[in-house]
Amino acid sequence: MENLWKGLMVKINMDNVKLRRFTENDIEKKVEWINNPDNNEFLHYNIPLDVESTKKWFDNVKDNKNRYDMIILYNDIPVGVIGIINIDKKRGEYYITLGESEYKRKGISFVATKLILDYAFNILNLEKIWLCVDEKNIAARNLYEKVGFVLEGILRKDIFFKGEMINRCMYGIIREE
Repeated sequence: MENLWKGLMVKINMDNVKLRRFTENDIEKKVEWINNPDNNEFLHYNIPLDVESTKKWFDNVKDNKNRYDMIILYNDIPVGVIGIINIDKKRGEYYITLGESEYKRKGISFVATKLILDYAFNILNLEKIWLCVDEKNIAARNLYEKVGFVLEGILRKDIFFKGEMINRCMYGIIREE
């Protein structure tokens, strides 16, 4: 399975959207995207990111076989990050951030999500992909449902974020769907 990943550079491709492996050269762009207030309203981790700590993160995860972090390319321009993490035998957790504002609302996230799901189900041979999303993140929830994720439940007062306990929605999609 790892050999398939090492060979994956720009082989997943659809409608001018490609995915390629996240590399150390992508760290500065990721930091820029995550620190942009247009992108991080619903991201539930410590912001701002900095390049040095992100390099340490990358050094710790780059060989981790339980995660696949990728860059979304549109017409060969890096526009976001996407991945499957926390892989546990037959399931994994999905994430995405489309970082470049001018490329939002063009269907890129939809295509990139279809591509990563195809990779997860057909190359990694996973049975289920899941995610948690802020209940108020309507744009993301609409994307997930359009792709085929099913709302599995509401995690009430799940995490403390921006001074309040927030609800998160748990979504899942299984191979057959």
